[in-house]
Amino acid sequence: MSTIRLVLGMVAAENLHLEQLDVKTAFLHGDLEEDLYMIHPEGFIVQGQENLVCKLRRSLYGLKQAPRQWYNKFDSFMHRIGFRDVKLIIVAMLSLLDNSYIILLLYFAMKDLGAAKQILGMRIIRDKTNGTLKLSQSEFVKKVLNRFNINEAKPVSTPLGSHFKLSKEQSPKTEEEMDHMSKVPYASAISSLMYVMVCTRSDIAHAVGVVSKFMNRPGKQHWETVKWILRYLKGSLDTYICFTGGTTISWASNLQKIVTLSTTEAEYVAATEVGK
Repeated sequence: MSTIRLVLGMVAAENLHLEQLDVKTAFLHGDLEEDLYMIHPEGFIVQGQENLVCKLRRSLYGLKQAPRQWYNKFDSFMHRIGFRDVKLIIVAMLSLLDNSYIILLLYFAMKDLGAAKQILGMRIIRDKTNGTLKLSQSEFVKKVLNRFNINEAKPVSTPLGSHFKLSKEQSPKTEEEMDHMSKVPYASAISSLMYVMVCTRSDIAHAVGVVSKFMNRPGKQHWETVKWILRYLKGSLDTYICFTGGTTISWASNLQKIVTLSTTEAEYVAATEVGK
């Protein structure tokens, strides 16, 4: 995800043209390194040869090897035309910024999706006049809110309410409490929040980190906190991550290993960790 944000940030900073392509049936292009066999597909069994099996000549969707073999195929081709680094997009962009041009020809059936508008559930909003590029997950967040029945809840203005004092002591203790919480989609909600946080919403990083500590045995208060974060997202659907020349492309929320006596000292510690 950081790589995608880095490229989008460079596109916004230099006002470059951004196109989106899709490789048709990408995993079918991979070459197999092992001998793999499969039973006859239904409807293709030859009479008198029911006991025979098929030997795979190419990779198929569903094989564990399929993603790796497609990557190897793509990587070897790119090396043949002069790319050295496996992070191909970054190399191409850096070369463009150095006033040189690279024509990238990929010999696979491609589908031109036109100007990039969406990637991995994120909407791309481009303003070439002002040199900005925005990412939004509002549609994805709406689906999440609907899935957890928060779409009609009252929005809140902070990611984590100050009245929440979470601890392991709030985990279920009785059979009745455990049975109730086993029906709560706590892990699924955390997973959705993490995806939003990693992609575009760094403002919920701390809150998601707090509720993630109780994945093993979440209690009612922990679940109320998760719903609070969802309500915060509901009230900030129009929030974007905006790329300009100096945009942050990667972020994290970690518990500091030492105690600090002021916010200034805490910021110095955080800056030191980032620089390592």
